[in-house]
Amino acid sequence: MKWNLRLAAANRGIWKASELQRSLADHGLVISAGKMSGLWSGQPISVKLSDLDVICVVLGCQIGELLIPEPDLISEQTTRQATRSATPTAATAGGDSGSGAVVPRRRDGRSLPPA
Repeated sequence: MKWNLRLAAANRGIWKASELQRSLADHGLVISAGKMSGLWSGQPISVKLSDLDVICVVLGCQIGELLIPEPDLISEQTTRQATRSATPTAATAGGDSGSGAVVPRRRDGRSLPPA
């Protein structure tokens, strides 16, 4: 998902985060300067659904203007992961590849803890 608050606000003549912050406070949503900065300039880690409701009311927009799906990114990530998992490595090849690497093994067959 792409966070699109800044553009949605600009389309309604709100050019500064402080302007939006005041409007949100007028509607009962008091946001700290730090959180407002994150909402305005970046990709917020989390946003409460109730906060999204107030933002949409203040901006007079639908949620689809604030959150834009990016399905192409998922397709690219899936393709990269499939490519990585299909490429055999010395550890997954299942035999001694002649590289001279020593792989320690326990005598009782249990795996060793990660390094």
